[in-house]
Amino acid sequence: MTFTLTSADIRDGGILPDALVKALGDTSPQLSWSGAPEGTKSFAVTCYDPDAPTGSGFWHWTVANIPADVTELAAGAGAVGGANLPQGAVQGRTDYGEAGFGGAAPPPGHGPHRYIFTVFAVDTDRLDVTPDNSGAVFGFNLHFHTLAKASITATYENTGG
Repeated sequence: MTFTLTSADIRDGGILPDALVKALGDTSPQLSWSGAPEGTKSFAVTCYDPDAPTGSGFWHWTVANIPADVTELAAGAGAVGGANLPQGAVQGRTDYGEAGFGGAAPPPGHGPHRYIFTVFAVDTDRLDVTPDNSGAVFGFNLHFHTLAKASITATYENTGG
């Protein structure tokens, strides 16, 4: 069985809906996954923009320690404070500076940015991460504990001036 990620709100290769844009809704998308490999003890979810003009991309969302029996996050699960996340899950600090989902906000006229939503099947029930940790710290921990991953990439361009 193949590990897959799907969404009612975004499609691979599509354009992000307004609800996922920082200035227009700032809401995390609904995500569902299936086909996790044997040995999966938890899941993690990230949203990353590799096209941000920072030299290191931009982390829009990091969540770890999602229990292995959870296979979906509802729209809005990434609200700051984590009240809509499964028990035990922890959101990290985005590059906006807070723990929670931060929507798309590329600079006006910078062209289309890719937003890569990834779910990771993790070989431990708990990564050693906190709400104060950056996306880089989440990524470092995931590097050593990922069994499989699946992604959806959508784009958004700020054409305003």
